Amino acid sequence: MKRVLVLLLAVALTAAACGGHKSSAGKKGAVTISNEQGTTWTCGFNPFNSDVNFLSAGTVYEQLTFVNGLKSGQTTNWLASSYKWSNANKTLSFTIRKGVKWTDGKPLTAADVLFTFNLIKKFPALDLNASWAVLKSVTQKGDQIVVEFKTAAVPYFYYIADQTPIVPQHIWSKIANPVTYKDPHPTGSGPFKMASCSPQVIKYQKNSGYWQKGKPTIETVYYPAFTSNDPANQQLASGKAQWGSQFIPNIKAFYLNKSKNNHYWFPPTVNVSVFINLTDPILKDVAVRKAMAYAIDRQKVAEVGEYGYEPASNQTGIVTPTFASWLDPTLAKQVTYNPQKAIAILQAAGYKKKGDLFYTPDGKPLSFTMINIGGYSDWVASAQIVQQNLKAIGIKITPENLSSTTYDADNYSGKFQLSYNGNLSGGPAPYYELRQLLYSKNSAPIGKNASTNWERYINPAVDKLIDSYAATADPAKQHEIVRRLQKAMVTDIPVIPVTEGVDWYQYNTKDITGWVTEQNPYAQPAAYVYPDWAVVLMNLKPKT
Repeated sequence: MKRVLVLLLAVALTAAACGGHKSSAGKKGAVTISNEQGTTWTCGFNPFNSDVNFLSAGTVYEQLTFVNGLKSGQTTNWLASSYKWSNANKTLSFTIRKGVKWTDGKPLTAADVLFTFNLIKKFPALDLNASWAVLKSVTQKGDQIVVEFKTAAVPYFYYIADQTPIVPQHIWSKIANPVTYKDPHPTGSGPFKMASCSPQVIKYQKNSGYWQKGKPTIETVYYPAFTSNDPANQQLASGKAQWGSQFIPNIKAFYLNKSKNNHYWFPPTVNVSVFINLTDPILKDVAVRKAMAYAIDRQKVAEVGEYGYEPASNQTGIVTPTFASWLDPTLAKQVTYNPQKAIAILQAAGYKKKGDLFYTPDGKPLSFTMINIGGYSDWVASAQIVQQNLKAIGIKITPENLSSTTYDADNYSGKFQLSYNGNLSGGPAPYYELRQLLYSKNSAPIGKNASTNWERYINPAVDKLIDSYAATADPAKQHEIVRRLQKAMVTDIPVIPVTEGVDWYQYNTKDITGWVTEQNPYAQPAAYVYPDWAVVLMNLKPKT
């Protein structure tokens, strides 16, 4: 939801919004992005740092192939002019496009691609999708890059081709520690260059030497930093920002009715969930987690906390209608809102109620903190409903509304008991989100950064299922594996999906054309989704 946010932004905004810079409204060829992140900018653009990679992946650093998750994984050749599977889907060969240059004028070659994959192998913290868990080797043969997998691995194409930003060897080979490298002045191959950055606003400028001739037509992108929704929403409603990727309460009255040029579309893509720290001595008990799953009124959270914009989730983790064909409806009905059943589960597990609160057999209260991003008004409201739901069955929740920076750091390092979180990126099938949630190789010991498996779920049988999915291209077998992953979600309750996170997307058509629409979903439309946000920017054109 949030990190899947993306897109460049806004020419600096009014003083009330972020420090008094000007807006791009009325400026031909300029786009301002209003995408509230809950923090000011650190001016770091490392494409392998999950805190900031959405600011450079796609726009500055490009991918081999673009994969459209809204069109069942439809591919478009990018830095690779072609690709080919062979060896029973164990070998993937990319032909690297000729004539591409880095913004410092040096040529981009297959050697840069090989270097990038060796870099994330040498420094596993950079391998955000655990690609080297399935890779056997990556080699260069002239202008070709040959990727060898340990087993058949068709689903991993998305991670290798779309989610691995390619960096220049002549620069990154000189960086002593790329894990901590800030990358304040990124040199990429993409359609935009980072022109300037302050804590208040990032300015991107068109790459005049871009390899896709005639693109982009947008000259400047402004990305202001917002620490709360309200000023960002005001910029959108007024038309000072043209591209929005955030929650707007009462969107019809506040946004649509302000101008005939204001539009929105919210396609569901991933879940917003309560992540549960499975190393906690109380929360590691599945009975406690199951009671919590029964106690949360997902429908109320969707209707009240999210104003009905986000549908209620189900415990399987399958987002509908986007991936409805994958859903096991029987499993989806097993864990639904039932506070009396939640109480019965706790009692049967030996927990005793004293007053309004349940206690463990050795006298410890079922009382937990839940971190959240304080600047996300919808998440704060939704988390309050979860808090009320759990209070009703005898579990106390104390919210901690943090800055985005602190929140991210605490999630990655496991410094939380509960976390209200929707920052997974998903992919072109439900397998990808479930892999991010459940694959042990995406986890890490407490204190070390986990890329996505923030709850620290480790189940060898589930790992085997995830690996087996990657080894087959048979749709029937893939559906059966996903059904068994749904079973693990319902049985183990590693996380509790609450609402179906949508791509928040608002757009203004007064001066700009070429926007993604429901009728033409050529990319995911949220500005925080990479590399899609760059594809959107490349399709935008100023009205003449």
